[in-house]
Amino acid sequence: MASEFQLDKLDKTILQYLIKDARTPYLEIARACNVSGATVHLRVQKLEKQGLIQGSRLMLDYKKLGLGVRAFLGVYLDNTQHFEQIFDDLEQIPEVVECHYTTGTYAMFLKVYCRDTDHLRDLLIDKIQAIPSVRRTETFISLKENFHKEPSLSSILETKPEE
Repeated sequence: MASEFQLDKLDKTILQYLIKDARTPYLEIARACNVSGATVHLRVQKLEKQGLIQGSRLMLDYKKLGLGVRAFLGVYLDNTQHFEQIFDDLEQIPEVVECHYTTGTYAMFLKVYCRDTDHLRDLLIDKIQAIPSVRRTETFISLKENFHKEPSLSSILETKPEE
């Protein structure tokens, strides 16, 4: 399967810098790539317009903000016909930060942040399990996040599918 995007070496290098730190100044990237800051700016705009770059985000230490419990929830549904409405309902719950429609045991897999286990219990009972079609949930509390990273751009882009 061919890649949807045609990226040259400069595009790949720019992306590697931005994946490492999205706040890296374009001029710093330009100097490292031996091009102008305007060139980097235009390349980033092109990648945004194509939808490859979908913004940047700030990563917070939620524990320091009082949200000491990070949990993952497997969600079983009675009926998946209305999964778009279920997604909409889940998106309205502030504690739910990720929602994935999945294959396998669960219809959905969620990531949530809560103050403590009492808050998690209330979230499960009063908000998530109260959504029509949610049959039950299975909860996994994260004891520690050892690392969080994006896939290695170089290994993805350098791999050629066999023809």
